[in-house]
Amino acid sequence: MTTQLKPLICAWQFLTAIPVSRDHHDPAPVELAGSMLWYPFVGILLGGLLAVTDLVIARWLPHETVAALLILVLVAITRGLHQDGLADTFDGLAGGRTPSDRLSIMRDPRIGAIGATGLFLSLILRYAAIVSLPEALRSPVLFCMPAIGRWGMVVGAYGAPYARAEGGLAAPFLAHLSARHVLGATVVVLGLMVWCLGAVPAVVALSIAGLFSRLATVFCRHFFGGITGDTLGATNELIEISFLLIMPSLLTWS
Repeated sequence: MTTQLKPLICAWQFLTAIPVSRDHHDPAPVELAGSMLWYPFVGILLGGLLAVTDLVIARWLPHETVAALLILVLVAITRGLHQDGLADTFDGLAGGRTPSDRLSIMRDPRIGAIGATGLFLSLILRYAAIVSLPEALRSPVLFCMPAIGRWGMVVGAYGAPYARAEGGLAAPFLAHLSARHVLGATVVVLGLMVWCLGAVPAVVALSIAGLFSRLATVFCRHFFGGITGDTLGATNELIEISFLLIMPSLLTWS
C-alpha cells in the first residue's frame, strides 16, 4: 500500500469492520486527521453496498424485510459504532448533571434505559423511513445516506474541543483537522449528491445537515464541555435518519 492511500485505509479500518491491510495500524495524529477527508468516500462505498444489496434482494423479498436486512448489513459492516455512540450520548444526557458526570456515564460499557430507548427509536425511525422511500428514490437515497452522515461528523469535528482533558479515541482526529480536510470532504459528498439527486436538493440537504452538525457541536460543548467519538457517532446517526425522512419531500418539492 502506498503512503498516499494511508489516510483512506485508516478511514476505512476505523469506520468499518472489514480490514484491508495489516499495515498502517498505528497512524500518526496528523494521518488520523487526514483520514477524515475520506470519511464521505467510505460512506459512498457503504452506500453503494446498500444500494446494490437493495436491488438484488428486493427481487425476492418484501420491502419490509429488505429494509430490516439493509439496517442489519449497515450495522454489521460498521460494527454498530455509531449506534453505540448514540446510546452512550443519550445515557450521558439523561443521567448526569454536570459535564464530568455525563462523560463518566458515557464511558460505562453498560447501556441504560434512556440509551436503549433512544437506540430502539432510532432503528424504528430508520426502518420506517427506508420502507416509505418511493421506488424511484431508493437507490440514490441509500447511496448518499452514509456519505452525508460521515460528512456531518467531519463538519461537526472541525474547530471543536475534545471533551475529556485526559484525551481519548477522537482526540487525535480533532487536534489536526483542518479546513482543507473539511473542504475536501465537502467536495466529495457534494459531487456525489448532485450526481444522484440534482443540484438544488443536494445543496439544500447539505445545508440542513451542516447546520444540524454545527448546532450539535454547540450543544455538546454546553452539555459535555466538547465533543467525543460518541457524540460524533450520534451526529452521524441523527443526520442519516433525518436525511432518509426529508429527502422524499425535498425531491418532490424541487
